[in-house]
Amino acid sequence: MCIRDSIGPDSKVISALGNKSVARNTMVEAGVPVIPGTKEPVMDAARGKEIAASIGYPVMIKAALGGGGKGMRAVYDEKDFEKEFNNAQREAINGFADGTMYIEKYIENPRHIEFQILADNYGNVIHLGERDCSIQRNHQKMVEESPSAALDEKTRQQMGEMAVKAALSLIHISEPTR
Repeated sequence: MCIRDSIGPDSKVISALGNKSVARNTMVEAGVPVIPGTKEPVMDAARGKEIAASIGYPVMIKAALGGGGKGMRAVYDEKDFEKEFNNAQREAINGFADGTMYIEKYIENPRHIEFQILADNYGNVIHLGERDCSIQRNHQKMVEESPSAALDEKTRQQMGEMAVKAALSLIHISEPTR
């Protein structure tokens, strides 16, 4: 890994993980658990409908780029899939100039837990604990609480270990090509 005089992830890491579909596949390859979903980008509703049936409803349709809840739709059954896919994709194109979508199993009443990590240029990675960002409005965080009252110690430890594993899996992205 090259030594840099900067703080934060290498621009190559940010670029690679700016696409949620790519980020998801990177975590799968690293052995980090993810919600069941697509491995390949989904560009049309017909293909998305086939995939949703194989995952099982309800599903969440998501824009590969962007964030803030734009280009996201929960779909509870097949009859609404095409309309919701097209609406989400149109929103993604208008908001992010990209209609690449992915689909994953929809989790009812999830907790949004984020682990903060710190890594150096020598491959050392630690986590700094978690924050619960579950209180949201329109998919935007409103309150962040730390530590999360929703986690027991065993789950907190396991999630922290996975956060470190996820960060370690990104080191190869920032290394210069030889």
